[in-house]
Amino acid sequence: MYRFLILFVPVMAGAETVSLPLEALPARVASHHYGLRVARTAIEEAKARVAGAGRLPNPRAGVDWRPQNRLNPAAAVFSVEQAFPVTRRLSLEKTLGAQQVAAAVLEVRDVERRLIAEVRTMAVQWLSLEARRALSVEQVRLSEAVAKAAGRRAESGEGAAADAAEAELEAARAGLEVVRLDGELRVQSERLKPALGIGPGDTLVLAGKLAEPETVAAGGVWQRRPDYQLARARSDAAVTAAALAKARKWDDWSAGLTGGPEYQRINGDTQTTGFAGIRLSVPLPFWNRNEGEIAAAAAQALRAREELAALGVQIAAEAETARREMEVLAETSGRLKRTLLPAAAAQTARLEKSWQAGEVAFAVFLRAREQQLEMQAMGLDLRRDYHLARIRFEAATANTRP
Repeated sequence: MYRFLILFVPVMAGAETVSLPLEALPARVASHHYGLRVARTAIEEAKARVAGAGRLPNPRAGVDWRPQNRLNPAAAVFSVEQAFPVTRRLSLEKTLGAQQVAAAVLEVRDVERRLIAEVRTMAVQWLSLEARRALSVEQVRLSEAVAKAAGRRAESGEGAAADAAEAELEAARAGLEVVRLDGELRVQSERLKPALGIGPGDTLVLAGKLAEPETVAAGGVWQRRPDYQLARARSDAAVTAAALAKARKWDDWSAGLTGGPEYQRINGDTQTTGFAGIRLSVPLPFWNRNEGEIAAAAAQALRAREELAALGVQIAAEAETARREMEVLAETSGRLKRTLLPAAAAQTARLEKSWQAGEVAFAVFLRAREQQLEMQAMGLDLRRDYHLARIRFEAATANTRP
């Protein structure tokens, strides 16, 4: 008979056990994922970059000294000049800055959506491994019971000793599968910990089990998906950038005040006068009308619109594919649970009684039990695949926000 050692891992000082149900993972990811903390700094960077957008340039002050000559008196000229746009450039810069901040927020939300889907996928795989492990443990128990029965039959001369050996070998194989699944569970735990903000020395426990496949629930509206909204925000920003490029066709005008005293020395006498005036400088777009930037911005706006349309088609197809997959898996799982599994259990029980009565060979009974276990494993795989498809469906329809 085969016995399995249970490994007790000593709890390190300061370590803790974190138990989380499956439905609590999105909120945990949103608040503890290290990658999200880094991604959120992009929002502050975007806000900092647009802090000075839409402001006038600083005014300029000037001093000019002109010595006296035969035609003009000496003069000290002081001037203050301010450049200002004659187009909507400042308001467009403010609008573009606000759109860039909104795009940064949406980009972080999309990162959050993808990380939540990734963590939920790993959690479903974890719970599926636990279910497979429980099935393997049950297989060990049944194999040991069959081995005992075969041994008693061999001792009484009613059966062959090879039957008991084969049953013990089956128990050993199932025990090795338990060990393999334990290793995969530990690996999956270490993969999940960083995404949930759990230290390597702590213990993570996922509470609950995967529910049976059910009717496909309606998800959210995919147009609210963050990456689609991000593409729309970038398209709007590209339109604003195109308008800004056109506004930059005209350089800023400059206006200011100028004045100062004048000194003129005639026949030993110094006469002092003064003057004041207004200065206006208008750039003329003769050589550079910003045609290159205008054309590039228009092309970028067109590309952003096409990318938005293409992403909409892709998301709709992604959501529909996942929904169809859920329907097929739910139907297949239901049929397996209603018909095949009960029939396989009844067949195995009937053949076990026939084997114990010496009516059928041990190999026939053993094959029937293997088929039953294969169907149970198939049911677990269908349940896992259903929940993975559901995660893809909910991620595609923006239904994974915490």
